Amino acid sequence: MDIRLLLHRFRRLVAYALAPAVLLVIYGELTHSNIAETLEIHAWDKALHFTAYFGLALMATIAVRGDRRALAWMLGFIALGGILELVQGATGRDADVWDEVANTLGAVSGYAVARIGVAILRARRLIEEDGASP
Repeated sequence: MDIRLLLHRFRRLVAYALAPAVLLVIYGELTHSNIAETLEIHAWDKALHFTAYFGLALMATIAVRGDRRALAWMLGFIALGGILELVQGATGRDADVWDEVANTLGAVSGYAVARIGVAILRARRLIEEDGASP
């Protein structure tokens, strides 16, 4: 199989998985489920926030091939994290400014890693410019 076709299919898969990933992060931030509590006990809460927003920004940047929409997605995820921190107070959970710092650092890092990856793939001519298919 052609590597360019494989990368194109991977990008499409990531694009389709983005909406469920966003919903999972929203659920995780607002829920009181045993799964969320277990994760928080076994992992540092800030690491979970960082990882979630890193993944979202990484996925969105890959989905749009690192074009300027990726920056809008990253900023949107940062805003979503802030809104969810405020909403947590209404659900009985504690809002924490350090959670939002972790969200922001995760989103910025995921965006940066994906942008670098896309730039490397473009330099090797393994992916086309925006909008082109293999």
